Amino acid sequence: MKIQQTIEMNVDVRKVFFKAESKYEPSFKKARTFRKKFKKLAGFPQNTLENDVTMKVDKNWQLILAERFVERVERMYIYQAEEIRHVDAEAERQGLSAFTLMENAGRGLFEKMTPLIAPDMTIGILSGKGNNGGDGIVLARYLKKAGFRATLMFPLGEPSSDVAKAHLDHYLHQGYEVDAWDEAKTFDVIVDAILGIGTRLPLRDDVKRVIRWANGQDALRIAIDVPTGLLSDRGHVETTDEKLHINERKKSIPAANVFLADYTFSLHGAKPSAFLHPASAFYGKLDVVDIGVKQTSRVKVTERKEVVRTLPVRNPAGHKGTFGASLIVAGSDEMPGSVTLSAIGAIRSGTGRLIIATTERAIPVIASHVPEATFLNNGLKRIAEGEIPEKLAAVGIGPGLVDARLTNEALDRLFQLGVPVVVDAGALMRRDSWEAAGPVVLTPHPGEFSRLTGLSVEEIENNRIELAGEFAEKHGVFVVLKGKHSVIAFPNGKVFINPTGNTGLAKGGSGDVLTGILVSFLATHDDVERAVVNAVFVHGLCADHWAKHYSEAAMTASDFHRLLPVVLKQLEAENE
Repeated sequence: MKIQQTIEMNVDVRKVFFKAESKYEPSFKKARTFRKKFKKLAGFPQNTLENDVTMKVDKNWQLILAERFVERVERMYIYQAEEIRHVDAEAERQGLSAFTLMENAGRGLFEKMTPLIAPDMTIGILSGKGNNGGDGIVLARYLKKAGFRATLMFPLGEPSSDVAKAHLDHYLHQGYEVDAWDEAKTFDVIVDAILGIGTRLPLRDDVKRVIRWANGQDALRIAIDVPTGLLSDRGHVETTDEKLHINERKKSIPAANVFLADYTFSLHGAKPSAFLHPASAFYGKLDVVDIGVKQTSRVKVTERKEVVRTLPVRNPAGHKGTFGASLIVAGSDEMPGSVTLSAIGAIRSGTGRLIIATTERAIPVIASHVPEATFLNNGLKRIAEGEIPEKLAAVGIGPGLVDARLTNEALDRLFQLGVPVVVDAGALMRRDSWEAAGPVVLTPHPGEFSRLTGLSVEEIENNRIELAGEFAEKHGVFVVLKGKHSVIAFPNGKVFINPTGNTGLAKGGSGDVLTGILVSFLATHDDVERAVVNAVFVHGLCADHWAKHYSEAAMTASDFHRLLPVVLKQLEAENE
């Protein structure tokens, strides 16, 4: 666990923290207890965000981020802009007025924001003309009422939304003032309440000017709902040749007409662009504000606690047959490593018996790393001809395969078995039908998904959540669209966004390991949906565990051999 220190802490407190972190980190319950003790010792408020500790040092505020005391993700649903409008309309039909919804949003924003600021900080709230601006008005009122030095401004003009106008009247009747927009002013904190989900591209010049001013401030930047300049539902950004102020933490972010948020507090649920490239880089740390409305979205972020709860408990009286026989059809003379890595993923994830259908020359290579496996020599051809082992619980096919004709014939055979089939790499070819007697799980990266759909990689990256969902429903398959924030789409319309993983997975062979984990989890889980979600989560969590101790750049797919036992043990311990 790394601590990004921007201030000098009390030496004794620092000693306590670094001494205790290794002791408490492996245990979820102990980590929570320690987090509270650490805050108390350091003099931090106990109501700070779960993963962040904030502290005011002098006029030049600084943040000390104690990142991820524990790998924990809050329940987070994802809504497209139109779905949010429907939620608002439905709430009004049920008697919850737009005025009340905006009041709930502003109060929730205040509660999320106050742990990040100190009373003597200057706060500039940039309110737009729509409902996002109205949320900013309510926030300003709560901040002023609590004694904070908040300044409300309308850089694009006063509100045009009826409900925002009503809140502005209420704000003014409380005796508070609106300040004129002045680019000469400076603030410690800047709140972006300009456009929200109402953003349309290209941006007007006056909006661009405000963004450039905000990004040029040496300030903490907080966005409401969606950073201005980003679309709610797409990952596209409007790039610019103009040089914007980009601090060291954001040096990898492209210059664009986008508010560079340190924190984004989304209302009711996260928006798709928070998980789409390159838009996600502008969100900073993402959290969701409860506005008092029931959650209805079929798209959500995978929760660690649900993974822990749904991992199968191994029967103490079980044997190899109890934990399922898995078949992997993969590898070639030229690529024995791919099937080896899939085999490592499978055997380390709990399957009771592993059969590998591969080439004669690949077998010795695989056996030297996974001696537990049994083999089907000349396996692809024999599978294509119908020579398939009996009593299989799950199958994986694709890594390292190069013969398209035989692979397609093998798929036809495997789809008749009635067991889950994971399709990866060389088996991800365009087909007229993916119909099968059992569940089919496709695991493409964006390039492979482009081949399956005929869409460009850029189109896919800008809209990966919706496109993966549409493909899954249309073809009746599960889709694991790999990448940052991997998308897991079900044939019934449900979608999960995976929160784990990092650039350590950007290495050849990482996807092969995932295939093996998926096959093993499908063989050992009773529920197909949970098997797929859990496998993707664990795969990414291995990379996160590695990154706590080593450079992401140094990780290889072979490291899963030792990462999987550690990570699975941690998850099992959290369920005790």
